[in-house]
Amino acid sequence: MTGIVATLKVQDGKGPEFEAIFKELTAEVRAGEPGTLFYQLLRSSSDPNTYKVLEVYKSGDAFQAHMQGAPFKTLFPKVLPLLDGKPVGERFDVCE
Repeated sequence: MTGIVATLKVQDGKGPEFEAIFKELTAEVRAGEPGTLFYQLLRSSSDPNTYKVLEVYKSGDAFQAHMQGAPFKTLFPKVLPLLDGKPVGERFDVCE
């Protein structure tokens, strides 16, 4: 299994719009990507403009399928203009 922790910083005042788009993205990922085991957006308690996305995939191939999938390709571009900088992701091996 493969895990991803992505950090996204959102521009001031853009949090509600960002969360609305990400809610739609999350629903589509969960409904249409059987290789995605966990996909959850979190907002920082100390900095409301900082978000983390926790992701767990069955395999590296499942992660690549997510990156090439319709939800990521159609909805994630709507998120990009709301960000304050580039997303930063770190890949992990899941311990069992």
